[in-house]
Amino acid sequence: MRTCVILLNWNGWSDTIECLESLFRLTSKDVGVVVCDNGSRDNSLQRIKAWARGEIKATSESPQLSRLTVPAVPKPIPYVELSREQAESGAVTVQESLTLIQNGANLGFAAGNNVGLRYALGISDCQHFWLLNNDTVVEPDALEALVREMNEHPKVGLCGSLNLSYHDPEDIQALGGKTYNRWTSRVDKLPKLTREELDSSAPAIDFVNGAATMVSRTFLEEVGLMEESYFLYFEELDWAMRAKGKFALSYARESVIYHKEGASIGSHPDRIKRSLVSDKYLSRSRVLFTKRFFPWALPSVLASVSLAAVDRFWHGDRERALAMLTFMLQGLTIPTSGKKHR
Repeated sequence: MRTCVILLNWNGWSDTIECLESLFRLTSKDVGVVVCDNGSRDNSLQRIKAWARGEIKATSESPQLSRLTVPAVPKPIPYVELSREQAESGAVTVQESLTLIQNGANLGFAAGNNVGLRYALGISDCQHFWLLNNDTVVEPDALEALVREMNEHPKVGLCGSLNLSYHDPEDIQALGGKTYNRWTSRVDKLPKLTREELDSSAPAIDFVNGAATMVSRTFLEEVGLMEESYFLYFEELDWAMRAKGKFALSYARESVIYHKEGASIGSHPDRIKRSLVSDKYLSRSRVLFTKRFFPWALPSVLASVSLAAVDRFWHGDRERALAMLTFMLQGLTIPTSGKKHR
């Protein structure tokens, strides 16, 4: 069964080619890699093509993880370049090792990845789709462990990896996914654990972490693609909610990825260190998701977002506080599609 790995790039070609170096070391066979570029302004696709031809090399910021990308895999790597229209038409399914798709604009996380998913769904023998953040590197057997988990448990529609910090590989970011607090619309923090302390049993999760999500063809055909109205954040929570009662969520502990976290948009577990873009869209998506699935929790979620804005104001960032409140109100007015994206 063929597996397609889908990366979304936005002004992050250096991270992307480092990720690609690790992907072309995967032990899994019959894998295709799709890179969707969300209208980058840094010549990303030209740089990625130069990497595929062997003209530039990927670099690693981590001495501990350089083993995953150095020395470089043999080049050239065959690739095909498509427009968004070609990719979504279903008429072009050239099965090269690497497919590059120019989305033409910054479509956001869900819509950008959906372009790649629509293309990959046109490849008839592709049964698994691995959505992977471009600011990651992966262990060679990471994909093999995911496919094995899903093949052994056919009811699983979404499966996550063990997410470790790229800059501190002892720091666990997610055990496949995390749990979610409906009253505050916040993701619950993991307890401090080392890899040796991990329980062998699968943890209870409410969603699969978007940095590394394996999804099955049957899931996409029944539940649909990701909801595009969020633009950033909460797409994976929305997916999990729509799948309730139809598909199970799972976690492949042996599938290990290392995530830089927020390299493109400035996400950060420390709220004070988040970028303005991150704070704005997180505020909007928290409200949008709650309005769609837990409208009875809107008062407490609005209070939570407002308090976060007050906190930014208290720290002297009035512009950020105002932007968060503005985007929070947008979350109340923007309709979700209410349909399955195809």
